Amino acid sequence: MLSRILAWLLPLPLAAEETQDSLARLRGETDLLWVVIAAVLVFFMQAGFAYVEAGFTRAKNAVNILMKNITDFTVGSLAFYLIGFALMFGEQLLPQFGIGKPMLASALLGDAAGKPDAARHGFFLFQMVFAGTAATIASGAMAERTRFHAYVIYSALASGLVYPIFGSLAWANLLNSENAGFLSRLGFVDFAGSTVVHSVGGWIGLAGAIVLGPRIGKYARDSVQPILGHNLSMSVLGMFILWFGWFGFNPGSTGNVKDGSFAIVAVMTNMAAVAGGVSATFLSWLLYRRPDISIVVNGILGGLVAITAPCYNVDAGGAIAIGLVAGVLVIAGVVMLDRLRIDDPVGAVSVHGLCGAWGTLAVALFANPNYGDGRAGLFYGGSLQFLSVQALGVGMAFLWSFLVALLIFYLLKITIGLRASENEEVEGLDIIEHGSQAYSDEIL
Repeated sequence: MLSRILAWLLPLPLAAEETQDSLARLRGETDLLWVVIAAVLVFFMQAGFAYVEAGFTRAKNAVNILMKNITDFTVGSLAFYLIGFALMFGEQLLPQFGIGKPMLASALLGDAAGKPDAARHGFFLFQMVFAGTAATIASGAMAERTRFHAYVIYSALASGLVYPIFGSLAWANLLNSENAGFLSRLGFVDFAGSTVVHSVGGWIGLAGAIVLGPRIGKYARDSVQPILGHNLSMSVLGMFILWFGWFGFNPGSTGNVKDGSFAIVAVMTNMAAVAGGVSATFLSWLLYRRPDISIVVNGILGGLVAITAPCYNVDAGGAIAIGLVAGVLVIAGVVMLDRLRIDDPVGAVSVHGLCGAWGTLAVALFANPNYGDGRAGLFYGGSLQFLSVQALGVGMAFLWSFLVALLIFYLLKITIGLRASENEEVEGLDIIEHGSQAYSDEIL
């Protein structure tokens, strides 16, 4: 009698096929949850960029900096939805390069019957926050002298056109394996975007800084005049927010949790960051007789940028070496730009442009065949061909993003105006451009 009651109460065992289907569905939903969590972490990096940039610039321009970072995600997200996502991942218009047809993202986010696909929506969200990151990098290089209405147009073009077209060359196959881009067919590796995201943003910022020219008073005839930021506490907090968000940026690029590789990627990401901070600390101590906190902040960020491409393929020793070099490059880049009289108020070109290029090349040097997809860098018996492909990707990113941005900014300059007037720059952009200020008159 008891056995009959138990048999009635307990569910029948699932068939083997039903069990496998349930497990597959659970794995898919877990992977999707991880992608969305990672996307939210990357989204929070916008707050980090806003705080780093605002802290490194003057109080009279804080609202303007914050507004530009908001714009990069609001306007940029709409542009990425309208054309950028399809250019990057859609049905190919130029299959020899991997560039898709411009269309609404919604055309790619459902099945043939129009029913929404949850996994594709998660992928779109993750890529959208990447587009916002690429666009907002240039904000720091162009800080304190850019007209807001011109910046809004730039932001739309960066997320809708400049970033996705280059991104398609390297990542078009991420949504559809048949859409291999030009660089990915050659074997180019940029796991999470040292070049695709960061260098593209850094080179756009370089073009903007050149077209704008330096801030008033930055360069005397034979010297560089420091223009100090108003709140280094804010910049340090912004750096930690970015560091936190990077644990979504790099580990989230695994796209799944099935083999736990996201944990390895997280460790490599952290090791490069601390190494970048250490090398920047001691080099600034050596050169300037004191450890400069603004240099240390950028050294950590430079290490994070550099490890973004190789984080899946390197071991801890390689990550540390990559970060150490990045910390040196940050300082070298700042010195080089000052000698060229190119004014980058927050060091965005050095951190994102130079360190992004270095990290992408470093994949072909430090890739350990025991990690990631088994590729071997030169230090592990790999080939020079791998290095040449990485160098080709770095060069193409520079030529595309720098030259197109140069054209965009020049056209904005001769049409609606790109740079604020001398009076606006002296008074500060907050009141004149936005009718508000971040601090009371007493504090200012």
